[in-house]
Amino acid sequence: MKSILNAIIIVALLLNLPVLAQEEVKEEEKKGYEFTSVIDIENTSVKNQYRSGTCWSFSGLAFVEAELLRMTGKEYDLSEMFIVSHTYSDKATKYVRLNGHLNFGGGAEVTDVFRVIKKYGMVPETACTGLHYGETKHTHGELDILLKNYVDAIIKNKNRKLTPVWHDGYNKVLNTYLGELPDKFEYEGQEYTPLSFAEATGFNTDDYIEITSYMHEPYYKEFQMAIPDNWLWASIYNVQLDEMMNTIDNALENGYTVNWGADVSDKGFGWKKGVAIIPAEEKPDLSGTEKEKWEALTKKEKQKAMYSFDGPTDEKEITPELRQEHYDNYLVTDDHGMLIVGTAKDQDGNKYYKIKNSWGTEGHIYDGYFYASVAYVKLQTIGIAVHKEALPKKLANKLDL
Repeated sequence: MKSILNAIIIVALLLNLPVLAQEEVKEEEKKGYEFTSVIDIENTSVKNQYRSGTCWSFSGLAFVEAELLRMTGKEYDLSEMFIVSHTYSDKATKYVRLNGHLNFGGGAEVTDVFRVIKKYGMVPETACTGLHYGETKHTHGELDILLKNYVDAIIKNKNRKLTPVWHDGYNKVLNTYLGELPDKFEYEGQEYTPLSFAEATGFNTDDYIEITSYMHEPYYKEFQMAIPDNWLWASIYNVQLDEMMNTIDNALENGYTVNWGADVSDKGFGWKKGVAIIPAEEKPDLSGTEKEKWEALTKKEKQKAMYSFDGPTDEKEITPELRQEHYDNYLVTDDHGMLIVGTAKDQDGNKYYKIKNSWGTEGHIYDGYFYASVAYVKLQTIGIAVHKEALPKKLANKLDL
């Protein structure tokens, strides 16, 4: 009797093995990525650009704030809209001078942040919030259209010459939405101008360098990168791919954050999952599929067009040739600015970079940060900015710095 009972138990267990295995797989799938911090550089709070195309200002000032924290131990909350307002104003002048043959919109580069600080200074958030149009978060849809229509109207006017007040009128639109730029303000009991405040912080824009890596320009020289948001036609240093990656690593290992201009439109960017990867497995591109066709696809077919982000996976080998191909074919575009603040490893020991974003913290898995794989950073980076002292010595010598 006992042997029969044991046999029944064994058979039951064997019959349940597939179920138990499935439950184990499901549990493993739910686990996703697990990150262990390796380098975590202190930085300021995550901000929210909300519905504005001003990531370049948010990421640029996140970089400045992190640098000031590193240099002085003091935490600043700087005004992004002070930088944005000056950039909008100067961009309008160039756009009109070029008779509209210039990209005009909310986008720009970290170069603009450095330029504004050097020319006009900077101010704390309390001196210029940029919220003067009935919103509690930055919402620039109306403003962007209004400014573009304004400068286009100036160019198309039938007076055959420009009035001397057109730019004053344009700035009044900016002031109405973003607030008048302060000539003087009080901060911690002392009065400053924007320039004197910038000087008092100790931040020197000449201490920083921007670099990238592409094959169509000579290495170790500056060139003007042909991307729409580079309305200034600013120059950037070109280096080998491994040297660009070594610069990021060297900076982080020595306590410096890295300003990161990159593309986040790739299917491997999983913001809700908090991870960005370039899987080795190619996925079919269904981005242009009409809504009706997409809805008609089966769940399995839809899944084929998306990465699952269930956990660590093999990733594509990124070469200089692949970077160039993606740049030349608009597969990588300059669409977002962020801040690299550290490194981490997943449960399989793979390396990732910890990225500070500017999309707020609400409902996000890592409170506004995410982790980008080495492959993702290699392929999707448009350019970086670092303190010159963060450059590896061999590279600094090659650039004569």
